Amino acid sequence: MKRLLKLGVVTSALMVVAAGPAYAQDSISIDDLAQATIVLYLMVATVLVFIMHAGFAMLEAGMTRTKNAANIIGKNLMTISVGILVYYAIGWGLMYGEQVASLFGTDNFFLLGDTYDPDGTLEIDFAFQAMFAATAATIVSGAVAERMKFGAYVAVAAVMTGLIYPIVGAWTWGGGWIDQLGFADFAGSTIVHMTGGVAALVGAAFLGPRIGKFDPKTGKARAIPGHSMPMAALGTLLLFFGWFGFNGGSVLELDGVLIGQVIVTTALAGAAGGTMAGIYTRLRNGKWDVAMMANGILAGLVGITAGADMVNNFMALLVGLIAGIVVALSVSLLDAIKIDDPVGAISVHGTCGILGTLWVGLAATDGGLFFGGGGELLIAQVIGILGVAAWVAVSSAILFGILKGVGQLRVSEEEEFEGLDVHEHGVAGYPELPSGSSYSQS
Repeated sequence: MKRLLKLGVVTSALMVVAAGPAYAQDSISIDDLAQATIVLYLMVATVLVFIMHAGFAMLEAGMTRTKNAANIIGKNLMTISVGILVYYAIGWGLMYGEQVASLFGTDNFFLLGDTYDPDGTLEIDFAFQAMFAATAATIVSGAVAERMKFGAYVAVAAVMTGLIYPIVGAWTWGGGWIDQLGFADFAGSTIVHMTGGVAALVGAAFLGPRIGKFDPKTGKARAIPGHSMPMAALGTLLLFFGWFGFNGGSVLELDGVLIGQVIVTTALAGAAGGTMAGIYTRLRNGKWDVAMMANGILAGLVGITAGADMVNNFMALLVGLIAGIVVALSVSLLDAIKIDDPVGAISVHGTCGILGTLWVGLAATDGGLFFGGGGELLIAQVIGILGVAAWVAVSSAILFGILKGVGQLRVSEEEEFEGLDVHEHGVAGYPELPSGSSYSQS
């Protein structure tokens, strides 16, 4: 299983400390010191991944309109709140409990039971991974922005963290059938990001586009600018910052060489994605598209997440450069097929999640096709992608279909026009703006 904390004698420094007078006096064993050190390491990583949720909130709010700002913030607050509780009650057990037919766990709900706790680190490992579960859910938020009922979104967040994502995790990091094929996804290009991206695609399709997004005569997509590019940029940088915990923490052991490699490949891919997205939009449209640069950074980060531990620096750069172009092409394709994604979540997380997972099969220094490893790893990656995509698409389609069938999915035209802030929450995100101004209503 990939997601087991690896505990032991962490460094020779611990032995030196343990040998000192304070050690003899306080009777702290080397194992206790090692355990405390790795728990501290995971605590820092957990905090960094938690900060990513502030990044998602700022990014999504900045790329949408003023009249929906409070709604966006509310969805992100409920994602992390409901997500932690539901993952605690149900999700963790499904993901890491004693498995039935390599499909899902059957115990350890509410962190009860002893199937998973090899080194007494259950609590910190749960906290770290609860952040991942909430991340998979919050990806959906951006793609369904500005037209989905708040209660329906809360239901989606609960099902994502309690069922859809944990089943994906059970099949992979939990040692299930996809893991047994040799599938490799270090920190979740498919397991977290593509899972969220596929659910986002299904949700956007069921909801339909925002009013005015597509020209009724030509069918061409119209730009609906977000209200704050500085806020979106802040969100992007917070996500980049948190990604060092997302990937760096996924090493799950104090291996300085490997942690260093993961941090460098993560930084290179994110930087390359932002650079290439900027250059591509300048060459294509004659302008440096700031929003696409932001999405290019995130695309590069998603692209390296599956193989941050398995590819060299050059291949990390290359996947980032490719992702910076792929995300822009994906956004254009979604517009062409009339899928309205206000923040580009489907392209960043779904499309580039697939890219990153395939990249392992191609560019892993051990087993990748480019390095003479044959096609076994690549085939395992393809099967894993298809298996996860099928499960997420079907399960989320059932969920969104039920919500739509009972009339609880999309707000009314009047509510959408006037803004979700006032109608769903009773307060404007920016109360000092005139409620009838074109800026807040557009």
